[in-house]
Amino acid sequence: MEDLKDFLEEKVILYNRPEFVENDPISIPHLFSKKQDIEIAGFFAAILAWGQRKTIINKSIELMKMMDNSPHEFMLHHSENDLKPFVNFRHRTFNDIDTLYFIDFFSRYYRNHDSLETAFIQGWSPDKDAMEVLLDNFHQTFFDAPHAPQRTRKHVATPSRKAACKRINMFLRWMVRKDSMGVDFGIWNTITPAQLICPCDLHVDRVGRTLGLIQRKQTDWKTAMELTRNLRDLDPLDPVKYDFALFGLGVMEKTEANQPARLNRNK
Repeated sequence: MEDLKDFLEEKVILYNRPEFVENDPISIPHLFSKKQDIEIAGFFAAILAWGQRKTIINKSIELMKMMDNSPHEFMLHHSENDLKPFVNFRHRTFNDIDTLYFIDFFSRYYRNHDSLETAFIQGWSPDKDAMEVLLDNFHQTFFDAPHAPQRTRKHVATPSRKAACKRINMFLRWMVRKDSMGVDFGIWNTITPAQLICPCDLHVDRVGRTLGLIQRKQTDWKTAMELTRNLRDLDPLDPVKYDFALFGLGVMEKTEANQPARLNRNK
């Protein structure tokens, strides 16, 4: 266990650096300094984080330009005419219907709330496993409008559908984690870093299995919880910092299942 902890701590130090922001979707909210702009840009970038990172970044930049690079102001003050260009926006299966509903939600929401954090802390408790309730409640809030398109629900994952919720968990890491490295923003204060769930994307999942941090065969909410609980054994206060290590190992170093046994906590 100590060998694995030391190994992953080294990788966190290596990859939790501003140098890696430019080529990651987190670069999109880093274009902004206003809290609400960071939230909106970060949410869109996280939801669009599907496929090649270069494409994700380019599509997110395109979307921000359509909002005059002032997403919060756009949500509060756009006209019907301002929405017409979004009819042509596409990213994989995320289409104009989804984009326009996201804008509709944010427009309604920010007229009544100062921060998106409020939508994520309904039912909050200090329980370290509170996130399942919080994400289910957020999903209900996000789709509270009677005109919410059924097809758009697939783009905002929820544990109630057994999803790993990797994009939402990544967004929450950006908003909640606090350190001095300048990558994550740490602008929300109610949810604690100890309560975060590790984003279980393809690379993290693969490396987690290589290191014996995941035993569950499928990848779903229970898998994300299994991974996170094992990471809490290494650092109970900030387990999701190891996302940097696992993702870096998977993408930068392309760690495969045939890595030396010294990397496997079960050996």
